[in-house]
Amino acid sequence: MKIAVGIISLMLGLLVMLQSCAVGTASHMLGEEAASEAGAMGLFAGLLLFFGGAFAFGLPLVSACLFTLAGLIALLGAAEVPDLSIWAIMAFVLALLSFFAWRSGKKKTAALASASPSNSQSS
Repeated sequence: MKIAVGIISLMLGLLVMLQSCAVGTASHMLGEEAASEAGAMGLFAGLLLFFGGAFAFGLPLVSACLFTLAGLIALLGAAEVPDLSIWAIMAFVLALLSFFAWRSGKKKTAALASASPSNSQSS
């Protein structure tokens, strides 16, 4: 599951950054300051999604924290740019998936540690 979360979030992060960059640039050219600030929030949320995807492969708990932070930031700008609410929901879903991937990896490690024979016999 870690690989799927990582790949999806890397692509989603690039898509969010591209869209937010376009929104921020267009709203700045039109003089809409509120939408321009929401575009900057979306750009930051996309960057967090991208970094969360990079951490999803090795440190899924860190990526869950980054996805949650990205979702919260996207919700802040959702009043001006409605697409950010969709990206926020996606970030929260990815955070849940990443958390469950971390938890299943932790359980698997504990099961392997308890199943391995102890080598404590001395000659």
